[in-house]
Formats: sequence, C-alpha cells, structure tokens
Amino acid sequence: MNMRRAATYAALFLFISWQPAWAQDVTLTSRDGRVELTGTLLGFDGEFYRIETIYGELTVDGSGVLCDGPGCPNLADYVAELYISGSATMGAVLMPALIEGFALRNDYTATRQVEDKTHFNYTLTDDQTGKRAAVFYFRVTNTNEGFADLLANEADMVMALREIRPDEQLRAEEAGMGDMTGDNRSRVLALDAVVPVVAPNNPVRDISPVDLARVYAGLITNWSDLGGPNAPITLHAPQPETGLGQAIVDEIIAPAGLQMSPNIKRHDRGAELAQAVAADAFALGVASFAEVGNAEALTLTGQCGRSLRANRRSIKTEDYPLTAPMFVYLPARRLPKVAREFLAFTRGPTAQIVIRRAGFVDQAPEEVPVDEQGNRLANAIAAAGPEVGLRELQRMTSTLVPMKRLTTSFRFETGSIRLDAQSRSNIQQLARALEQGRYDARRLLFVGFSDGDGPAETNKGIALRRADAVRRAVMEAAETADLERVALEIDAFGEAMPMACDNSAWGRQANRRVEVWVR
Repeated sequence: MNMRRAATYAALFLFISWQPAWAQDVTLTSRDGRVELTGTLLGFDGEFYRIETIYGELTVDGSGVLCDGPGCPNLADYVAELYISGSATMGAVLMPALIEGFALRNDYTATRQVEDKTHFNYTLTDDQTGKRAAVFYFRVTNTNEGFADLLANEADMVMALREIRPDEQLRAEEAGMGDMTGDNRSRVLALDAVVPVVAPNNPVRDISPVDLARVYAGLITNWSDLGGPNAPITLHAPQPETGLGQAIVDEIIAPAGLQMSPNIKRHDRGAELAQAVAADAFALGVASFAEVGNAEALTLTGQCGRSLRANRRSIKTEDYPLTAPMFVYLPARRLPKVAREFLAFTRGPTAQIVIRRAGFVDQAPEEVPVDEQGNRLANAIAAAGPEVGLRELQRMTSTLVPMKRLTTSFRFETGSIRLDAQSRSNIQQLARALEQGRYDARRLLFVGFSDGDGPAETNKGIALRRADAVRRAVMEAAETADLERVALEIDAFGEAMPMACDNSAWGRQANRRVEVWVR
C-alpha cells in the first residue's frame, strides 16, 4: 500500500478543534508498519485523525494507525469538544434544555459553567465511569456572529434564526465546508414565529401585515390610524444584526417594498423587548412567539376579513405566515460521536417534549380532525368564487371530512419550485416516520392548494403537480421504508380553501401549500 492509496482511504468529512494544541507535527503509522503519514494534526474526534500533509488534508481512521508525536491525543481519556455559536434566543433556553435532556436520557451528568455574558459551557460526565465524555462550548450573540465564527473555523455548529445568506453560503463552500443548503448541512430544531405585540391595556387587538410594514417604515405613526387612541406609536424592535431583526425585514418590510424607520428603540434580547412593550400602553413591538411574556400578541388580519393568530398549531402547520424556523447549521466535517448522538436525539420524540416544555413549537406530527380545525371549511364555502363550483366543494368535503389533517405541511419559496426551509425539514420528518412504520396500513393523501391569482383550473393543475413533487420527495427520502405497506396518494383542490386574503404577497404565500391528510 502506498501513500496515494492511503489518501484514497481518507474520509471526506472533517472535525476542526479550536484547541491550538492540536496544531503540532505527528506521524501516523499503519499497524503493519507499511504506511506512514507525517503532517500537522488539525483535529481528532475520538475516532478519526485529521492532518495536513504534503498530499493535502487527510482524515484517517484512528483504529488502523498508531500516532507518534507531541500532538497525539490521549485515546484513553479522550474528551469530545463541540463549539456552538449564534442566536442568543436559542442559546438561552432551547439548546441548554436539549443538552440537559440528552444527558438525562444517556446517563450523563450535565454541569453548566458560566464564563461571562456571552460564553458558557456544559460538561457531560459519564455516570458509570465518572469520566468526562464531552464539553459543549457556547458563544451566544446573534445569527450573524454565528455564521462569522463558522467561516472563521471557530464554530462546529451555528444556531440561526434565519437561513444562511447567499454570500455566507458562497464563502463557506469556498472554505471547503460544503453546500450549507444541503439536507445534511442544516436542520430545523424547533419552530418559532414573528409576532407583533402590544401592552395588555392597549385596545388594538389585530393588525394587517401591510399596516405593520407601514408602521415600521414610519408611514403610520399614530394609534388612531389602527383603530386605537389618539396617541403616537412607540416602536420597538430587535437589533438589526439578530436573526429576528433580519426576519422582520425579510418577512414584513421587504415584501411591502419599504425600509425600516430610524425611529425605533432597539433591544439585544427578545425578552427585554417584550417586557418594555408590556410596560408601555402606546408601544408596538415585534417579538418571537416564545418570548411574548406579559405582552399581548396581535392577530394578523386582512381586508377580506380573514385573520390568523399565532399559536402552537398554526405555527406547526405554517398556516400562520410569519413562522420562524430555528436552525442549526453544520459544516461538511466529521463531528465527535457524542455530538452526532446529540443531533440524532434532537429529532426523537423525547426531544420534542423538551422543546415544548421550553416554550417553543416542536415538529412532532399531530393528527387533527376536521371538527378541530376551526372554520376552514366554512371559509372555503364563503370564499368560493364563480370558478369554484358546488360540485368541487362537495368533492373536497367528502374527501377530507373522513380523514385527519397532519400538522406536517409543505410550502414553496416565493417564485420557486424549491420547498422552503421548514418544509425541507418536514420531508425528513415524514420520511423517518414512514421508515419506522408509523403509517403502515394507512392512507396518506398529499393535497395541493393554491392562491386565487389566475384561472382556477390552471391553479388546480399547479397544486396537483406540487402535491406530486412533495410525495416523490418524501418517497425518495424514506430510503428504508416499505412503501408497499402504506398508500401514498395525491389530490388537489386549488383555490377552494384559502387560508388568507389573496390581495397581499404574504396571503398568497399562505394559500399556496401542500397538506397531508391521513386515514
């Protein structure tokens, strides 16, 4: 075996440690002594070495080699290290709750140590051996800083309240971190939402997305223009570099073609924002659903009379249009085994309970009977235009009433055939459920709906093709599922059951969806 073959055997995934002690010369020798690699040790994940050699970066299975040199790790007392950076909202409650839940489930003791305002760590100690198994290091600032740390190779995981930006994605790919938009590079841990909030004693209880945008652009400055008292509006918002601050621009301001007013009180933390709004009868803020606190969340409404209120179910189904997935991003490099086990835990049923108890919205699919879905069918009948006939409404009713709707829904990016971030995560969730046999001997119906922009028959055809695209994506992702044990079918009712008004971009986006019904 020569060096070229040794390079071929090297794995493609990496693990980068922040510890400068790794950057020392080592020699890796095969156990039969026939292959020898010398280079700078860049990382060790408990199983694989990553070294810089004259052949480039190589990742070598530690079970097949002996390590010699000052940088060689202690294999007997190896402690996995994971560096996590990004959103303070996620770092304050969600991630600590998940780590503590993971530790309890796997017989570790989790010990938290706070270093300063933005740094803390969790040490996991094996309950049986008493040895340290891992240390999770946190730097909690904001989403921008998290991606900056990742690009500087100073983070193994980013906590983000938004999707990665194209420029960040490009720089990450150039740095050898892979396509950060790929299925294995990001995942949705939990769900949150962007909600407008006021003080409990403010008489205003709803607002249209258009008016909300105009308020934050400084075009509406008095509560009387929103049906409230004759008083100036005091605006509050998160800092612009935070994920939530950027979500306000992306989901509220930009779709209206406006820019944020400079006359806004900014806050570093969402909980502080909600507290400030709750204490001021004339304040208006935008907070995350999990951090509303004592403030009052406003209902989103439109000229057609439909309203959408943020609650656990409407966020999970994405019926509420300002849903904010909570991401973790991972570069294309190998993480330590305990870190991989933690990530697997976050997708399991125990983690979903932890997420709910932490105040966020989990992703565990629920089955909702028609009689628990409010006035959706009544709205469908009331809103039916001349192109949606009684026969089609009767067909929709006869098809869906005997079934239950899954809270797993799918939506597409604006002007694109690509599923949005939450929907891509939902593909994986539903695929795993099929692999586990959760829907064996049952019927899953992928149902396409559309907005009312254009001919009804054309919209129905588009909705049907989208339903089929989602079904095929789920089938492709469910690699080990026995799909002969479950019926996967498609149907479409086009614009027959709108969720919101079609006179705004956010309303049309809410109406274009694929639902999953089960029987």
